[in-house]
Amino acid sequence: MNSFLTEYQMASLVEAIQTAENNSTGEIRIHIDSTTEGNNAEIAFEVFKTLCQNKTAERNAVLFHVNFEQQYLTIIGDEGIHLKVHQSFWDKMHDEVTREFSKGNFHDGLKKAVLETGLELKKHFPIMGENPNELSNEITFS
Repeated sequence: MNSFLTEYQMASLVEAIQTAENNSTGEIRIHIDSTTEGNNAEIAFEVFKTLCQNKTAERNAVLFHVNFEQQYLTIIGDEGIHLKVHQSFWDKMHDEVTREFSKGNFHDGLKKAVLETGLELKKHFPIMGENPNELSNEITFS
């Protein structure tokens, strides 16, 4: 899997995704990439298309694509996200998470970002009835 997170920390991140998703109809995914040596942003978008794009009713999925070795993070939201959440929110979050990564705080930086994303999605995608889990909460790897 990876040498940057323990099994306990990965379980904690899955729990954070579940908590964040309980606040809204939005969906959050984490993908940990330890194989990319090329353009991380292009690879992240390909992963996003596979895991998230067009897979939620409100097109409100967010992917955190992480390459710990390169201390690289890409945050991608589906169309519904971009219509409602301002880019400055994601830019600030990206800066905060990568700052934590540079200190070796991989778990804490990512967990905080997931929980803050849940709170932001709650503002724009409130639960109005049933809230099915449209995407898996499990962390994926490549």
